[in-house]
Amino acid sequence: MAIAPMAEKRIGRALETLARFLSYGGGILLASMAVLTVISVIGRRFTGMGLGPIKGDFELVEAGCAIALFAFMPFAQLRRAHVTVDLFVSAFSHRVQAILGFLGDLLITVASAVIFWQFWKGFGEKFPYGPDGLRTALGMGAKPFFPETTYELEIPIWIPYALALVGALFFVVVSAYTVWRSLNWVIEGREQVI
Repeated sequence: MAIAPMAEKRIGRALETLARFLSYGGGILLASMAVLTVISVIGRRFTGMGLGPIKGDFELVEAGCAIALFAFMPFAQLRRAHVTVDLFVSAFSHRVQAILGFLGDLLITVASAVIFWQFWKGFGEKFPYGPDGLRTALGMGAKPFFPETTYELEIPIWIPYALALVGALFFVVVSAYTVWRSLNWVIEGREQVI
């Protein structure tokens, strides 16, 4: 018998709604970075006519793409849209396919937790605020001596880190949920259509 199937479906719907909106935000951000790049390149082309490149365009694109990447990860995991190699999997029984899917979701959850933890430690190195005791308790380490900023626009580095960290945390939550969902599929003996 499946483990709390009604709760799993209810939580799954809520997570899917949040993941979908987060991925829409990432898509809008990525499209904005593309438009920014085009405008900046056109500005470079017509420098002699009083136009020019957008100041700090590479910094904005770098930060925007990192934030967008982490905005896409939860929805991709929820939909099992990550790249897989399943040449022989379709030859196995439905139960074996469900077990392999469970193992894949479990490994992604471990990987997402490691990514989040390393990202959190990196964020702690960039974030210049908070009392030392709290920072130590949260595993953030000591405050940076000089708060790091981008070169041209002088945007504090911790801001894009924090925005991407939200997506990384949600990726861990969604990955943990997919382990629960996959375990129910193993118990039922077959993966469901997503």
